[in-house]
Amino acid sequence: MIRFALACDQGHGFDAWFSSGASYDEQAEAGVITCPDCGSDRVEKAPMAPAVLRGKSRSEGEDGSEPGEKPQEGGGQQTYAVLEGLRDYLKANAEDVGKAFPEEARKIHYGEAEARSIYGEVTTEEANSLQEEGVPVLPLPPLPKERN
Repeated sequence: MIRFALACDQGHGFDAWFSSGASYDEQAEAGVITCPDCGSDRVEKAPMAPAVLRGKSRSEGEDGSEPGEKPQEGGGQQTYAVLEGLRDYLKANAEDVGKAFPEEARKIHYGEAEARSIYGEVTTEEANSLQEEGVPVLPLPPLPKERN
């Protein structure tokens, strides 16, 4: 997953997540990325500050720990927090179309429905079929709390 800072032709700035840089390019070319504020599909990448990671010394382990030190835990918590944040963002900025997702995604892709951000339910087979058709779709894994 990669996050891009985006801006529309009306000057609204927002962030969006993509499976890859190529995925962004495909969606931008198809005109399916829209501004959550005004709905404009004239969206471009905005300047972003790069993430700076601290280097490790030769004495540090692969995970940044000192030799003999137990590796720090919490990587799973960070991943969970990122996925949870992505879900929250989608729920706040996209329309829930439920089980009608495959049909609605196709309608949007082929210009038969208004271009907008949507989310919903889809089987693995349906998601694969959509991707084979060139319909941009990003399946998200269920979070542990959703299984309880």
